[in-house]
This record gives sequence, structure tokens and C-alpha cells, in this order.
Amino acid sequence: MFAEVLPLLSKALGETIYMVVVSMAIASAIGVPLGVLLHTTAKGQILENVVINQAVGSVVNAVRSIPFIILMVAIIPLTRFIVGSAIGTTAAIVPLVIASIPFIGRQVETSLKEVPSGLVEAALAMGATPLQIISRVLLPEAMPGIVSQLTTVIIALVGESAMAGAIGGGGLGDLAIRYGYQRFRPEVMLATVVVLIVLVQAVQFVGNTLAKKLDKR
Repeated sequence: MFAEVLPLLSKALGETIYMVVVSMAIASAIGVPLGVLLHTTAKGQILENVVINQAVGSVVNAVRSIPFIILMVAIIPLTRFIVGSAIGTTAAIVPLVIASIPFIGRQVETSLKEVPSGLVEAALAMGATPLQIISRVLLPEAMPGIVSQLTTVIIALVGESAMAGAIGGGGLGDLAIRYGYQRFRPEVMLATVVVLIVLVQAVQFVGNTLAKKLDKR
């Protein structure tokens, strides 16, 4: 029985890792700068612009308020336009990215807020430009916190990728639904849950270790 399930489990795990890694890479490339924008344009910050801050913040909050399963269904036309299909692991990446970008943005913003304001003031006093402050003060000082926050996002992505499987996204969620639930095979469901737990624990361990190494304190 286990020998029969193992190939399916390996394939599903590979699909889940593919979805999470690609989604996280794309979402981080957009979400991290978004978080920097949210922080630096806030009142009293180096690029203060209340209009831009509130406008961007409203969009971020709006997207974050949409449950993932509803978001997946709502953007099916967009997903089909981008990847040519609304079903499969590659198609699932589109809603995963859209759901993760505002989440990452807010997490990065939170980490940047923890940087002591005295460091920024000192950099300004020495004539540093906003770009220099962002790249040499804010991001390096906040990096341990950002890594910890991004670890949380990755774990959330693992869960959302499993949810994507419920509507044809592939991965461990798809395996659990099609081979476990629909075919009344509890051992498949159990194996899927165990793999997800191990995957989350591994991600958390790596994230915690990296955050500690980056912490200069």
C-alpha cells in the first residue's frame, strides 16, 4: 500500500514545492519594495507622502481581505490570460502570487518599523540620500525580522497551495482530495498531512536559523 502511494506523494510534494518557491520568488520581488514604499511614505518618514501611502495601503488591505479560495475563483480569467489555463500547478501560481504580495508588503513594513529611528536620523545628519538610507540602514537592520516574516509567508503559502489543490491546482492538496477523500483512502490523507507538517517544520527551522545568523545583536 505504501509503495503505491509513495510515487504519488513524491510527485505531489514536488508540485507543492514548485508552486511555493516560484510564487514566493515573484511575490517577494514585488512585495518587499511594496513594504519599503508603505514604510517610507508614512507620516514622519523619509519619503513622507500621505496620499500615496493611503492609496497603496487601501489597495493592500482590500486584497488581503479577500479569502484565498474566493480570490482563486475571482481571477480565473486573469489566470487563463497569463498562463493559458486555469487548472494546474502553474496556473495556481497566479493567485498565490497575488495573495502573497500584500501580505509580504505588510510584513516588511512591520519589520522596518522596528528599526530605531535614531539610526535613520543619524544617516540623515550625515547627508545620506533616501535610497542610501533604505539600502544601507533600513533593510540591513530589519533583515532578521524580514526573514522571520517571510518564513511566515512561506508557511502560509504551503497551506494555500494545498487549498489550491481543491480546485485542480495540483500538489499535496490535490492528492489529498482526489486520492484520499474522494476514493475513501484515509492512509493517503494521513500521509499528506504528515508530509505537510514535516515541510512546514523544515521551513520554520531554516527560517529561524537564517534569521539568527543575520541578527547582529
